[in-house]
Amino acid sequence: MAIYHPNEQPAATYDAHTHLNDDALYFDVPAYLGRAHEFQVLEMNVVGYNQVGNARALEIAHENDGVAAVIGYQPEDTPDFDEAAKAELEAQLSDPAVVGVGETGLDYHWDTDRDVQMAAFLAQVDLAKKYDLPVIIHNREAFDDVYRVLKESGIKKAVIHSFSGTAEQAKAWVDLGFYVSFSGVATFKKSEDVREAAKVVPVDKILVETDAPYLAPTPMRGKTNEPGWTKYVVDSLAETLGMNRDELAAQTVKNAHRAFFNHD
Repeated sequence: MAIYHPNEQPAATYDAHTHLNDDALYFDVPAYLGRAHEFQVLEMNVVGYNQVGNARALEIAHENDGVAAVIGYQPEDTPDFDEAAKAELEAQLSDPAVVGVGETGLDYHWDTDRDVQMAAFLAQVDLAKKYDLPVIIHNREAFDDVYRVLKESGIKKAVIHSFSGTAEQAKAWVDLGFYVSFSGVATFKKSEDVREAAKVVPVDKILVETDAPYLAPTPMRGKTNEPGWTKYVVDSLAETLGMNRDELAAQTVKNAHRAFFNHD
């Protein structure tokens, strides 16, 4: 396992979206948190995606300092989002560990019924508005519909998770006042469009994430991603934006505190 050398210690970082609740990481949460701290990733959101993922996100947040929970149903799990699941989710939103609703949105890459996805998405956007929480957006091959729903909803707090679109799309999200979160995708050699998009996002609207255990950043591609590797996303974005990496790291932490806790 690669770790930085003491004289290379980076500034503290906030992983805005990670899945320590996924089976690939959940078996040894303390070890992954320990390595995250070695990389100075001292805060993170563990993001739910279904009933089990939500319960685990809450458990991990309750047991560990610097960890918050985001809970919701991702598009591929929306067939399970019935009235009972909705009631359970709403009850969980009063938990003080919860800082957002999601991940939710639309994913047209898979075969999940689009009407079922849409109903669950609309319900979760309504819950986010009701409880004044940011909604964390999963958007895959569905920009037009996701944009329409969010714009028509009038929601003011949203995070576009693991952005992988164009500069035009990034600007559209920013114009709605949303945060844009960049993952390891921004480090990939073929992701020049994403790096160009990052240049149009105001620095006070940028978040960084891993989406671990998925999307391991360069230079860790092909491995199981983990929260500590948020460092590499910051490194890459700083190079793209021509910024000092520690200044960018500090700014993204400030942004995360504003987005999820309503304070700088």
